[in-house]
Amino acid sequence: MKLVIVESPTKAKTITHFLEKTFEVTPSYGHVRDLPKSKLGIDIENNFTPHYIIPKKAQKNVSHLKKLSQKAEEVILATDEDREGEAIAWHLLHILNLSETDTKKVKRIAFHEITAPAIQQALNNPRQIDLNLVNAQQARRILDRLVGYQLSPFLWKKVFRGLSAGRVQSPALRLIVEREQARNNFQPEEYWTITAIWEKILPQPNKETNNEFSSELWKINDKTLAPTELNTKTSAEFIKNEIQNKEGEIYDIKEQQTKRFPLPPFTTSSLQQTAFNAFHYSAKKTMMIAQTLYEGKKLAQGPVGLITYMRTDSLNISPLALKDAQKFIQENFPKAYWLEQPRIFKNRSRLTQEAHEAIRPTNPFLTPDAIKQYLTKEEYNLYKLIWSRFIASQLKEAIIDRTTVIIKTQGTKDIYLFKSNFSQLVFEGFLKIYPNTSAEKLNNSKPLLKLGDRLTAKEIIPNQHFTQPLPRFNDASLVKTLEKYGIGRPSTYAPIISVLLDRGYVRRDTSKALIPTEIGILVSNLLVQHFSKIVDYNFTSEIENRLDEIALGKANWVEVVKEFYEPFAANLKQKEEEILKENISPITPTEEICPKCSQKLVIRWGKYGKFLACSNWPNCSYTKSLNENSNLENVTCPICHIGQVVPKRNKKGKIFYACSRWPDCNFTSSYPPLNELCPQCHQYLIETKTKIKCSNKDCSYERPKLKETED
Repeated sequence: MKLVIVESPTKAKTITHFLEKTFEVTPSYGHVRDLPKSKLGIDIENNFTPHYIIPKKAQKNVSHLKKLSQKAEEVILATDEDREGEAIAWHLLHILNLSETDTKKVKRIAFHEITAPAIQQALNNPRQIDLNLVNAQQARRILDRLVGYQLSPFLWKKVFRGLSAGRVQSPALRLIVEREQARNNFQPEEYWTITAIWEKILPQPNKETNNEFSSELWKINDKTLAPTELNTKTSAEFIKNEIQNKEGEIYDIKEQQTKRFPLPPFTTSSLQQTAFNAFHYSAKKTMMIAQTLYEGKKLAQGPVGLITYMRTDSLNISPLALKDAQKFIQENFPKAYWLEQPRIFKNRSRLTQEAHEAIRPTNPFLTPDAIKQYLTKEEYNLYKLIWSRFIASQLKEAIIDRTTVIIKTQGTKDIYLFKSNFSQLVFEGFLKIYPNTSAEKLNNSKPLLKLGDRLTAKEIIPNQHFTQPLPRFNDASLVKTLEKYGIGRPSTYAPIISVLLDRGYVRRDTSKALIPTEIGILVSNLLVQHFSKIVDYNFTSEIENRLDEIALGKANWVEVVKEFYEPFAANLKQKEEEILKENISPITPTEEICPKCSQKLVIRWGKYGKFLACSNWPNCSYTKSLNENSNLENVTCPICHIGQVVPKRNKKGKIFYACSRWPDCNFTSSYPPLNELCPQCHQYLIETKTKIKCSNKDCSYERPKLKETED
């Protein structure tokens, strides 16, 4: 018997379909060894040696794997091809008491996709475990443990229990907090733009011909207007009065034919961003759906993996996949859409692993509509996105005719130049299957114009605007920014956001924007002030680069951990001595009187935010919630996202909650909803007497709520 070990039951089931009966494919159910939860588990004095244990939940399966491996003539480690997968293979090797030098019995195989040809090719080309990848994963795990298990207790002592800090999550939290602070400090500025509606003057009016078009004021006396230069209604109205009912002329026409090239196939980051923008899928949800597509879906011909491995920063495409795409295109598109040579995309980072591929369909001939019946709606949406983007990347570029028209008109003393832009799609190319995602409007028709044509200004429209703050981060924009700063890697983007939500540092509003909570702001500000390197974007990026160098065999993992840990530990020791709890978590007096003992109440901080407490504590234990969501002020309807949630009474006098747009919107709830989405399933949360919980009955998410106590 040949034993093949993979991570998940689904993956095992799919691979079993491709192999002979002499193979037994079984799952490890993820990691089989890890650092203990109850203690640090790292011998710092002995070169940061980790002390791994078999988690309790894995012990039964590990015993099963040991029995199978003892019977097997070959043990084939077929875990994922990334660092996590390599580490799982290495841990399996050790707990099963196997020797890597025993190449006759122990084999490591890797593949980008779960298809019969890919599995067979992997079996024909086994390799040894890549210890560089193992060491990179081990270094990341140890660094994260050192920060989490040493900095978090510091926060417990200096602020309150339950807080935590992480090496990568903390810079991400800082991004969200600083964006919120910038929004709060933002002062909107008024500005105006001028739109002119022109009509071409014809010798004989022709109602059937479109002679009207609009343009925007561009220059005054050959000086380009700054975006906010017209900052008062008076200045805008002055220009309107200057040129109202005046004639203009076509001063310049510039025509240019341009090409728009398709985007490359997806990486993890671009897939998460596009799925959020297209379907509002969170980064976590996108990866869960992609995992099911990768591990295999049961089609008419049997189970098969539909996409390549979904944790990647590579834009590479295998020659065989390019050939398959070319064949599909030649059989399904006119010749005008074909490329003479496959389009190759260059990786942006020098540390991208060249052996990996971009995310693509494993078989271009499995079109989304052909297999729609075998997929859930969400799986279909994501697969169609991946399939379309890949095929589009190998189609001819779109051709667009762009025309810029400049109109000149004379005021009393100033010359005004207006500009119009027109874009006409000449050849759709890849846009035939992948939608136009740019803001440019294609096929906006223009009248027949030539230099010197006379125009009448039918209408001059001053438009009032106000500058807007940067929008709050959402999953898409945060992942894009994390990638830009080099914070995290493909496997960590979704977990970073999930951790911030689960720990209550960030919440989602009904538009799925990420908003820092008061606790999140407190923790972030503390880390910025006292542990600036932990939240420094450049420093975090440099650590990620050093981990990449370990993976490539260019750096020693112990040295990298040591470089980070020694200054971190010294700073932590210094702050332990310097910082007083009162300076971080101040107690704010109030004028409210305790209803139990008549002493004054104070504002304290707890795990779930600020709360009122008796100043006579611990002799009096009275507390009262100050939860920011404990009332219905400005709670947007979670169904229509337009109305406000308001309390109402039914015929029996019982209070319930409904949308202010009723009966146009039929939202009702027995409990007050919150402007916050569940971090697990993204349904809206509700507030009961004792807890905050998910409104979805099939979801188990809940958390305690600080309640008023008098004993």
